[in-house]
Amino acid sequence: MTGTPSGRMRQTILEWLKDPPAHFPAARHRGPAETGVTARAVAAKLGVPSRTARSHLDLLTRLGLLRTHRTRCRTYYRRDEIRIAEVARMFEKGW
Repeated sequence: MTGTPSGRMRQTILEWLKDPPAHFPAARHRGPAETGVTARAVAAKLGVPSRTARSHLDLLTRLGLLRTHRTRCRTYYRRDEIRIAEVARMFEKGW
């Protein structure tokens, strides 16, 4: 996933989501560690349009690396640490 600019961008997003409070501002009532992070916040940090960030986040979600939940009209993204560990083990074993 690190060979292309898109792959590097997705890897960066996954790294940021390891420790959201270190990379994203807190929401009104709760911090990003509790709620997750919106596509808009990721887009602002990457310096890309929200549509581009959402496309990367959606791919990572379809791969099972991120979980989502909706609150009102916003979707929040968080890492799925169990799935990420499973994928890492598959690569370590050589598939």
